[in-house]
Amino acid sequence: MTERKPPGVSFESWADRQIREAEERGEFSGLPGFGKPIPDLERPYDDEWWVKEKMRREHLSYLPPGLALRKEAEDALASAAQARSEQRVRQIIADINEKIGAALRHPPPGPPLRLSLFDVEQVVNDWRARRRD
Repeated sequence: MTERKPPGVSFESWADRQIREAEERGEFSGLPGFGKPIPDLERPYDDEWWVKEKMRREHLSYLPPGLALRKEAEDALASAAQARSEQRVRQIIADINEKIGAALRHPPPGPPLRLSLFDVEQVVNDWRARRRD
C-alpha cells in the first residue's frame, strides 16, 4: 500500500515520485500486454465491459437456458447445412436432439422453449438437395 500524500507537497510531484520509485523497483516490468496495443480502444465505451469480458473468457452465457438452447439449435442447423458428409450432418442433429430432448423432459427456467426434435431424415434430405445445386 502506498503512503499518504504528505501535506504541502503537490499531488503531481508526489504521484510522479511514487511512479518513478515503482519503476526503479521493477514493478512495471513484465506486465501482461506490455508493448501491445490496448484491445478494443476504438470501440464505444460500455459500462459493463468487464462483465462481458469475464463471461467471454469463462465461456459463460448470459441468455436464459431456453434461449441459449434455441440459439444452439439454430447454430446446429447452420453447421449441418455446411457439413462435408451425411454422417456429420446426422451426428450434429443427433447431438442437438439429445439436448432438446433433455430440455423437453425437464423444461429449463425462463421463457418457453418452443423447440421440438429435428427430423434427422428431413435435415439430411435438405442437405442433399443443397449439395446438388
